[in-house]
Amino acid sequence: MITSLWRTKPVSPEADTKGGLRRVLGPWQLIALGVGVTIGAGLFSLTGVAAGQNAGPAVAISFMVAAIACGFAGLCYSELAGMIPSGGSAYSYAYASMGELVAWIIGWDLVLEYTVGAATVAASWSGYVASLLAGWGINIDPRLLATPMTPVTLPDGSVVNAWFNAPAVFGIWIVSALLMRGMSESARVNAVIVAIKVTIVALVIVLCAPHIRLERYHPFLPANTGEFGHFGVSGVMRAAGMAFFAYLGFDIISTAAQDSRNPRRDIPLGIIGTLIICSLTYVTFSLVLTGVVDYRSMANDPSPVATAIDVAHISWLSSFVKLGITAGYISVLFGLLLGQARVFMAMSQDGLLPGAFAKLNQRTRTPWTSHVISALTSSLLAAVLPIAELGNMTSIGTLLAFVIVCVGVMFLRHRAPELPRRFRVPGGAIIPVLGILSCGAVMVSLDILTWLRLVVWLAVGLVVYFFYGIRHSRLAMSKR
Repeated sequence: MITSLWRTKPVSPEADTKGGLRRVLGPWQLIALGVGVTIGAGLFSLTGVAAGQNAGPAVAISFMVAAIACGFAGLCYSELAGMIPSGGSAYSYAYASMGELVAWIIGWDLVLEYTVGAATVAASWSGYVASLLAGWGINIDPRLLATPMTPVTLPDGSVVNAWFNAPAVFGIWIVSALLMRGMSESARVNAVIVAIKVTIVALVIVLCAPHIRLERYHPFLPANTGEFGHFGVSGVMRAAGMAFFAYLGFDIISTAAQDSRNPRRDIPLGIIGTLIICSLTYVTFSLVLTGVVDYRSMANDPSPVATAIDVAHISWLSSFVKLGITAGYISVLFGLLLGQARVFMAMSQDGLLPGAFAKLNQRTRTPWTSHVISALTSSLLAAVLPIAELGNMTSIGTLLAFVIVCVGVMFLRHRAPELPRRFRVPGGAIIPVLGILSCGAVMVSLDILTWLRLVVWLAVGLVVYFFYGIRHSRLAMSKR
């Protein structure tokens, strides 16, 4: 039993074709996938929350810290993606380097990361939908725009408790239906939406920059309130932890290896390209946002970009930008729900989850069961949990995946130094170690409740593994 926990999956330098998925994605489609996921809720919503609750204008530094740590992890992802061109992202890399138990832990962690990530994005999307429709004279009942027991004000001035976040649920199911139609069609729609979204981000930066008030930057780093994580240096680090949610995009790219035409070449290109584009965008955007809007007013604002446009009084731009952002969230949900289904599929193919998760629809060649389960879980979370809690849960899952990928690089260099590496992280063990330390430092800065949720989730996962996964593992079956 003990030795079986550390059995490793053989490393194959050839692309895994057993999944039956259609290989339609090239490097530009993968960058579009990464940018589409990365430029989303982290930019349009969590930027304001992190500034208002944790870092003030210094949230720009938080994004730099997160970008540097993500850069270390991204280089490690690139090396492993060039060696192990199979779906499943960090799960597959851990299985090949550190063994089945670690692979299960990180696979279960990725399930948390993508499921909660999709719920976070959907919750933020809901705020923009409501703002957009209100501008057109269409008002959604406030009780359908917030999580249960949240006080909301009705048009007559009375304060009542909300029911659930209905637009968030609707958005998740719309994107899931798109994914179930087929990868080729979905990728084309995603590329168009990403182009629109990037154009709008550029417009917001250019047109809002003249409305920056320099006094908004004073103090640039607000003094700590006496509580860890509330401004000061600890606040910057806490905000960096939330910012990791914003860099989910390159992690998603590595889950699409079985959808890629040449994964050994294209996955590293997609990862590095996404990191460069998005880190520059986030730092610039956060500086503009906190220069236009007082950070104190954004602590609980789910749609700070819409607020910034209103503060700048660019009325002609408001509806156009809100429409583009609302549409742009679709590409974020697209990537997160795609990644979730691909991790489910990879774990199922290895026998650690029931075979139904890997079953493909004969017409569309997509894993319908995985998509339906992902949609059900994410929509339930989006309906009932606040966005700040969802963002922290996603960030800690992302950080744990990054740490394990950095460790995996060093393990495979020791265990299989002869294997060809399409891309090799320079500097020996320096960058993997820096990735572990930087990601670990940000994990430590997250609050105790977030850690508790992660521990509980992983404990539930271990129960599932020891009652099902360890007994049905394909590696175990092959040795009987």
